[in-house]
Amino acid sequence: MRSTLLPPLLLSILLTVGTDVTAEEEDRKPNFVLIMVDDLGIGDVGCYGNDTIRTPNVDKLASEGVKLTQHIAASPLCTPSRAAFMTGRYAIRSGMSSAGHMQVLLFLGGSGGLPPNEITFAKRLQQQGYTTGLVGKWHLGVNCEHRGDHCHHPNHHGFSFFYGMPFSLFSDCIPGNGSDILFSLQQMLQNFSLLLGLGLITLVFVRVCGLLHISLWLLVPLSFLSISVTALWIVPFKFLPTWNCIIMRNQEVIEQPMTAETLPQRMLEEAQNFIKRNADRPFLLFFSLVHIHTPLFKNPAFAGRSQHGVYGDNVEEMDSMIGQITETVDSLGLTTNTLMYFASDHGGYIEDNQKGGWNGIYKGGKAMGGWEGGIRVPGIFRWPGKLPAGRVVDEPTSLMDLYPTLKYLAKDTQPDRPLDGYNLMPLLEGKLERSEHEFMFHYCGVYLNAVRWHPPGSNSIFKVHFFTPNFFPPGTGACHNLGICLCHDHVTHHNPPLVFDLFYDPSESHQLSPDTEPRFDEILKQTAEAVERHQSTFPNTGVPDGTGSHTSTHGVPNQLTWQEIVWKPWLQPCCGTFPFCGCKEEKKSHT
Repeated sequence: MRSTLLPPLLLSILLTVGTDVTAEEEDRKPNFVLIMVDDLGIGDVGCYGNDTIRTPNVDKLASEGVKLTQHIAASPLCTPSRAAFMTGRYAIRSGMSSAGHMQVLLFLGGSGGLPPNEITFAKRLQQQGYTTGLVGKWHLGVNCEHRGDHCHHPNHHGFSFFYGMPFSLFSDCIPGNGSDILFSLQQMLQNFSLLLGLGLITLVFVRVCGLLHISLWLLVPLSFLSISVTALWIVPFKFLPTWNCIIMRNQEVIEQPMTAETLPQRMLEEAQNFIKRNADRPFLLFFSLVHIHTPLFKNPAFAGRSQHGVYGDNVEEMDSMIGQITETVDSLGLTTNTLMYFASDHGGYIEDNQKGGWNGIYKGGKAMGGWEGGIRVPGIFRWPGKLPAGRVVDEPTSLMDLYPTLKYLAKDTQPDRPLDGYNLMPLLEGKLERSEHEFMFHYCGVYLNAVRWHPPGSNSIFKVHFFTPNFFPPGTGACHNLGICLCHDHVTHHNPPLVFDLFYDPSESHQLSPDTEPRFDEILKQTAEAVERHQSTFPNTGVPDGTGSHTSTHGVPNQLTWQEIVWKPWLQPCCGTFPFCGCKEEKKSHT
């Protein structure tokens, strides 16, 4: 009878091969699919309490993963929030915060942007052998000194592949939606040029008719002034769709101006194709959607599907896109080796009730400093087999936590700068029950607007507001008359500061006082000491102390000054010969 036992040598070989396969599977670094939505309110999502807009795909991510209920953006506006997200540090550390009226980059042809020496999580992972891609919105600058230097471009910040809008989706990008870039200045220039033109015509008429002697020395400079003001009004404002609303593939402008109607589908296909191309190696995909920023898309396939007009339709379209990305990951067998993350860059925009989001029970919204509605965002992590399904974390976390979390998972142990975020894995896995964020600092531009304190051994989360935006009209909860709330003007400073306990009062409706809170004086003392420690981490002194006064740039060049923001023709990305820019994307296969 033949023995059924394998020869010892063959058995040893098979065991060795099996061990190597297992070890290879275990040693392979995880993939990352990071999804960020633009201007989405935390109350717009089903798993965060919305029962009138359907978001089954986002809800499924939450049911299969971990949902964060106190996920906080470092700023209530996109440019500084995204800078903090990418670097794991408050935006003021990289000069991506403003002391003036303009809080974000306004022109793609400006020189401001994420400094070339800044380090993003994409750059760190790229150094660890990851293939990195960004599909969608960037809004952190392009050029520094001349067209084509791409010093702020995603390719120079660790993304080996980029497809999407280097700027952002503004009303100018879709015909019929008007303009929202320095609109008051546009109106002023337009009116001034009309007055100058009428005045010049009147003077010429008077001179020709001989009614009054008017010297040519007066008419010539007036003519020059009229032409100059008209030129300022027309260029660049009248060409904003051409200058700002473009699509790039890596460093090439492939569509200018862009066709907005087809952009969501093209972005989705590019994101899916990136995953497919890199399924056999570690990759990072940052899928940065242009939904739900206004102007809103009008996709016939989703028109009228929601109970909340075009805005609700856009949320449901966004949810469908996330479902298709998740399906791509799962269909390629990458489910158990891919960490998926979903968040918004800040709270919903509520100045336009017809087009803006809903921030649930939380006060305020986009651009409103430290109010919860502007900074508390959805946060979901899904990693089957690694993270417990259905877990809910009620502790304070930050968008800045992604940087150290990705570093940890990519086994990046190289020295780094001091970070403001923390590795979230122990909290997500349930190995740690308490957040490492004892204090969090809420900026509005360069001004320290509020401080959050989660005392050790206590459920309380105290929020101290040094100043708050003035609502117009009063009592509306928004800044309708201004279009968007400001940080340095139209604000009220509080002495003593406003104090709330978010654990008992998440809507910040009941102000604490020494009579109602025994720890009131201690809260102010602890937060003041925390601000002082926070200030000491900057190269120079002068971090805002809550007074709203102008501050230094802490040894870092400020990227959002007027000099950096203003449109510069020699920096304008262009396909073709400037200023005759124009091209349409050719449909190609990138599978």
